Amino acid sequence: MRSHALSNVAALACLLALSGCASKVTQPEKFSGFLSSYSDLKETTSASGQPVLRWVAPGFNDANYDTIVWHPITYYPTPKPTTQTGQQVLDKLLNYTNASLKTAIAERKPLVTTPGPRSLIFRGAITGVDTSPKGLQFYEVIPVALVIAGTQMATGHRSENTHLYFEGELIDAASGRPVVKVVRQGQGKVLNNASTPLTVESLKEVVDNMATDATMFDVNKK
Repeated sequence: MRSHALSNVAALACLLALSGCASKVTQPEKFSGFLSSYSDLKETTSASGQPVLRWVAPGFNDANYDTIVWHPITYYPTPKPTTQTGQQVLDKLLNYTNASLKTAIAERKPLVTTPGPRSLIFRGAITGVDTSPKGLQFYEVIPVALVIAGTQMATGHRSENTHLYFEGELIDAASGRPVVKVVRQGQGKVLNNASTPLTVESLKEVVDNMATDATMFDVNKK
């Protein structure tokens, strides 16, 4: 009976090891529906070196636009608070993301409230905030370590990765059609275990990277 239990734990740990090799770009099952279409997205690298999914309309020229209409970033869908990720943290994270990206985008073009014929409209959303058990390190993939790691995961004592998912687009105000779309995920700080509360600090670097990329984005470097 004990050997059967240990084999189950080891199998669980093997799955954990595989999870550590997950793609660093957002997978289709994580698409939220915030954007109207995802089929044209291509994997690429952001200005700061982060892996992202992006689409830029053929012939798009940033110089053809003078202003950007800012729509505050929202959650999509609305997240449900948990004991690990409370409502106060979700609110603070959204406020920090809005402040950071609004400042970054304003560095590119003046922000306005009413679109003109040469305006872009920005809309974006945090589409997910989650934690997941940290994958095994190479030195842990041995029978005894697998059992230990599997037990840690089953009891909630395994360290956890943190992730933030974001989707956004720029829309040509004159035509009403998207000209840039981006979907990305970022990994934040590692939490000690499933009982460690998620904080804004856990994901601050992810948001800062997005703000940097918004400032540095060059349409000619697709």
